[in-house]
Amino acid sequence: MRQLNPNGLRSKYSSALFEKMLKKFFTEIGDDPNREGLIETPKRVEKMAEKLFGGYKQDPKSVFKTFDGENYDEMIVVKNIEFYSMCEHHMMPFFGRVHIGYIPNGKIVGVSKLPRLVEIFSRRLQNQERLTQQIADAINKFLRPRGVAVIIEAKHLCMMARGVEKQNSEVSTSAVRGLFKKNTNTRSEFLKLVRS
Repeated sequence: MRQLNPNGLRSKYSSALFEKMLKKFFTEIGDDPNREGLIETPKRVEKMAEKLFGGYKQDPKSVFKTFDGENYDEMIVVKNIEFYSMCEHHMMPFFGRVHIGYIPNGKIVGVSKLPRLVEIFSRRLQNQERLTQQIADAINKFLRPRGVAVIIEAKHLCMMARGVEKQNSEVSTSAVRGLFKKNTNTRSEFLKLVRS
């Protein structure tokens, strides 16, 4: 996907190419791209793509406006952050919840910034494992906490609507850094808070 213009809209050339490619796709699957229900679909899909893949236009660093932690050195947990992403293998959605915990090292970040970080990385072509690591690594890099932990629980339409077609399957991934990796008690406390 080409880089979007700063105002979020594609150039006329890109829009025309996008429409041409989508019409060819409709033809290839056996439909008529000129029937009434599909005439405006390329424009709608283009707008949808701008939303679903808007994370490419955002810099994770922009989220990390930090504040003095006022000597707070206990665990901070933000759980049940909803997310939606697109699987890079089948271009089908996967969605679920992200749980983030970190232990400050002098600085804290506004709690609303962590869901924004999730949004930046989830609004790209992804796999769940990379998404989990990117969130943990960004927090580690820009906030420099004493430790960070991320858990993602997600359902994948590529497993539900095609392939094995298992409706209740859920994938869990985790990434731990710093104290969460070194100290089993810290990790256990995080898991207990997430499950409570």
